[in-house]
Amino acid sequence: MAGQYGGQPVIIIDPSKEHTTGKDALSINIASAQAVAKIVRSTLGPKGMDKMLVNIMGDITLTNDGATILEEMDIEHPTAKMVVEVAKTQEKMAGDGTTSAVVMAGALLERAQELMSQGIHPTTIVKGYSMATEKALQVLKEYAIEVRRDDREMLEKIALTSITGKASEMASSHLAKICVDAIYAIENEGQVNVDDDIVLAKEVGGTIDDTELINGISIRKEALHLEMPHRIENAKIALIDTELTFSKTTTKSKLHVDKAEQLFEFKEQEKANFRKVIQKIIDTGANAVFCSKNMDDYALHFFKEAGVYATRRVKDEDMEILSHSTGAALVRSVHEITADDLGFAELVEQEDLHEEKTYIKGFRDSRTMTILIKGGSEHVTDNVERVFDDALHVVKSVFEDGTIVPGGGASEIEVAQKLRAYASTIGGREQMAINEFASAVEEVPRAIAENCGFDVIDTLLQLRAKHGTVKYGGLNIFTAEVDNMLDMGIVDPLRVKTQAIKSASEVAVMILRVDDMLRAREQDMMDVKPEHNIHNYDMGGMM
Repeated sequence: MAGQYGGQPVIIIDPSKEHTTGKDALSINIASAQAVAKIVRSTLGPKGMDKMLVNIMGDITLTNDGATILEEMDIEHPTAKMVVEVAKTQEKMAGDGTTSAVVMAGALLERAQELMSQGIHPTTIVKGYSMATEKALQVLKEYAIEVRRDDREMLEKIALTSITGKASEMASSHLAKICVDAIYAIENEGQVNVDDDIVLAKEVGGTIDDTELINGISIRKEALHLEMPHRIENAKIALIDTELTFSKTTTKSKLHVDKAEQLFEFKEQEKANFRKVIQKIIDTGANAVFCSKNMDDYALHFFKEAGVYATRRVKDEDMEILSHSTGAALVRSVHEITADDLGFAELVEQEDLHEEKTYIKGFRDSRTMTILIKGGSEHVTDNVERVFDDALHVVKSVFEDGTIVPGGGASEIEVAQKLRAYASTIGGREQMAINEFASAVEEVPRAIAENCGFDVIDTLLQLRAKHGTVKYGGLNIFTAEVDNMLDMGIVDPLRVKTQAIKSASEVAVMILRVDDMLRAREQDMMDVKPEHNIHNYDMGGMM
């Protein structure tokens, strides 16, 4: 970018940067956001399609979860990345509804572009969108239905609605029951910590119906010796995050031996020193030791003699879960371990001596539960894990907030109709933006109908016409008719709907405010011949 001074050009911006201004910048940004929305649009609803994602290692992911799809994609455009952030925020705050939020954001920008083509300034559109957002949230709050925490049937319906349309739908009732059981198990004074207190473990083998809820933790490890105890009550647990092996000196050294007896004495002394290290752990009162690194055979021998359960090479994530659940500290220096570093569990047990699985149950300050996911292949268990992640969070939302709204597009139609009525009371061009906001909200039921193979226009007109007589009327995906969603058990958390509208509106407003974009171009490093590489020079003489 350059100006003129005395007939001479004045460069104020690095010419190597890509500079886009005005309507061009806005059009490019809107187009990139719409492209992201178009990618996930076909996955929306119970009959949405799946996406196959293949990474550079050849690993395959099959899913229709919007958050997973956008996370796995390698998106470069900065505006598109902003839309991806919307999905991440939606996932973090509400646990579900990521696809709806992205589709709505794309629709808001598309409608804004139409308004700008009619001569309406982006600032006016932003103001109208902000007014519409505030009104939409108010409408949803008035439309919501209160739910008691002990209403197990309704909580299961919430989980079922989230699961419907996923690959695990055949076992949806069983999975929904597990979700609600897990939420009730970890509930603490009305609050639920799904991320820390529920562990999702996967095991290939069996069917989805074999998925079970375990009271405690299950790790794929076993006692390292058959003579070690396989059942310990009132376990005092030590978590060792370093190797339990003979330590090597940091410097090279030589040992001169004149007699075989001297070598034997050296080995015995080395063994005695190592035994002191293991004895340091045993003296704390620990009777169960989980080590994240390697454990020497001598260590196994000493632990066996002391009647201590011991296992090694425990995954880091399992060590973190054990630390959170039992209260044990991760010990990185065995010489400094004390009894205060130990955790507690009522039971550590390996039920089957021939199976690599240990259960840790009964914690003092934690209510950790494990959902053991089973399936015929790794792809199935991965998919079910994503299903549980969404379903658990939506049940958590309803359990904590106590509010739901009917699904099937009913809440979106309600918001759209109330917004159109509200727009007629607003003077100025902002009412046009509010009307377009209402149309953008309707993009969700429009996409659901489209993915079901229904006539989109007829379906949308029918929803609008019958919504006045059927208060909770939404789209029945099996008959293409408008039915009461509460009677059908199709319900969503209020938090999911409100967060989707807020996230979509915020990102649309941010993009509409941008009229100038500076982007640095990627440049490859200059090729250097191997003989000119700095690492090949001898710097000794120069120094």
